[in-house]
Amino acid sequence: MSSFMKGLGGLLRSVGRAVDDFGVGMQGKFGYVEQLTPSLACMGLKESKPTLEKEVFVAPNATVVGDVKIGQKSSIWYGAVLRGDVNNITIGEKTNIQDNAVVHVAKNPIPPGSPIATTIGSRVTIGHGAIIHACSIGDDCLVGMGAKILDGVKMEQGSIVAGGAMVPPGVTIPTGQIWAGTPARFLRALTADEAMFITSSASSYADLADVHREENSKTFDEIEWDKIVRADRLERDPDYDSHMGVERDPKTREIKYMASL
Repeated sequence: MSSFMKGLGGLLRSVGRAVDDFGVGMQGKFGYVEQLTPSLACMGLKESKPTLEKEVFVAPNATVVGDVKIGQKSSIWYGAVLRGDVNNITIGEKTNIQDNAVVHVAKNPIPPGSPIATTIGSRVTIGHGAIIHACSIGDDCLVGMGAKILDGVKMEQGSIVAGGAMVPPGVTIPTGQIWAGTPARFLRALTADEAMFITSSASSYADLADVHREENSKTFDEIEWDKIVRADRLERDPDYDSHMGVERDPKTREIKYMASL
């Protein structure tokens, strides 16, 4: 039955396209053909295409293009752009690239030299709106919101670049240091609490990404059911149900128990 419905559906779609083409032809120069923009969440470029390991979350309006490798349980958030076109981007595990961040590579770096890829390690947090360009970021690092990391920069494991900072080309940030300012300079050493925060931030975002991935993968019917459940909760909250002697499943809202009259 399923194969029959699949074939019938394909036939009807073909007929629909043929009717549309016929209608456009009749309209002549006044005809207008709508072009659907393909999803850019994961887009190949020439011979390269993104490679995603298990449990990776890529937001629907994020853009991942070309030679990009993303490790397990990493997350690419809303509006972020990863463009591996003239070189490659590699991202480790449990790393989060937050909203509106940009990650790119260099074919002609500054200062002139060999092409530079971008490598981001595991358990790294890249803050909202940061720009990561043709550089290397080690494991357990944090790049603050709006920071700019330029060509050839090397952030060693367990280092931080403060929000809004601009790290000039070719700079190395040693392990355990915080750099800040424009251009960025050494500010001070990390505290133990700050080092722990980097790890907890990565874990928190990995858990949050699971929630967003599940929500974004819902079918139309599941979304409509969620609307019904929310409306039901507004009308009959747990306090109302308890007074009526009713116990419901918190997820499906089905009645599990009703007190006898």
